Amino acid sequence: MATGWSEIQQRLAVLREEHRDLDQAIGNLVETPSMDQLQLRRLKKRKLRLKDQIAYWEDQLLPDLDA
Repeated sequence: MATGWSEIQQRLAVLREEHRDLDQAIGNLVETPSMDQLQLRRLKKRKLRLKDQIAYWEDQLLPDLDA
């Protein structure tokens, strides 16, 4: 399945926005006195998965130097 450059850019924009939103949600949760540790752990895992997806799609934008 070939994905075009603009599609990858759009996907990256969505992933980066979700990553920023999660970062803000984690920051807000940490400031809460009765912080839910399970929820915090889940948000951090989701943020890490997003970071991995962002890295994958950024790599797709780079030309294959071995070719």
